[in-house]
Amino acid sequence: MSAPRRLIVNADDFGLTPGVTRGIVRAHLSGIVTATSLMVLEPAAPYAARLSSYVPSLDIGLHVTAPATGGDGAWPIALRHQLVRFYALLGRPPTHIDSHHDVHRTPAAAPYFERVARQLGVPLRGASAARPFSRFYGQWGGESHPEHLAADNLLRLIDDHVGDGWTEMNCHPGVVDGDLRSSYVTEREVELATLCDPAVRLGLDARGIRLAGFRDLTGLAA
Repeated sequence: MSAPRRLIVNADDFGLTPGVTRGIVRAHLSGIVTATSLMVLEPAAPYAARLSSYVPSLDIGLHVTAPATGGDGAWPIALRHQLVRFYALLGRPPTHIDSHHDVHRTPAAAPYFERVARQLGVPLRGASAARPFSRFYGQWGGESHPEHLAADNLLRLIDDHVGDGWTEMNCHPGVVDGDLRSSYVTEREVELATLCDPAVRLGLDARGIRLAGFRDLTGLAA
């Protein structure tokens, strides 16, 4: 008998800008997003922290950004600084840890991330029971591919990549505003529309896929 399929939908870049932050909250309240990861060093991080108090059902993790200088030895300092900032903003530990552009998977950074995640007892992307699934992205080869973000294609991707047990799908929804400085712009609003499309939720139900959060995964492990 196969194990149930549980899907964590984690939105990166919480706190990047007010628009991106509002879009993520909308994708949780009206769509399938169950978790998000906070960029604590961005100007909109305090706004994201305030907004999070209205959505207690949304898991909030730490989205670590790489240190600007200092070489490999800067990682412990950067991690500690951003974790302390997370506590200052939210008053609690993160529900999970990941990083911008998955820099935590580099050999120089991985041991420090693994140690912090182990000490906190929280999942680390790519090093937990939830398999990472990052194919829901609308840009490659220097070109935008909004068609890849359509609801029917997302369900095809889920058919191909969401198996038995736990899967984490990361995504980047948001509302574009004047503060956004990113190469990934209009695709964020396409993602937002797809993640809130009722056809996607119905498609998950039809496939027997249950939406879950990192707190569910941590509770199971405990």
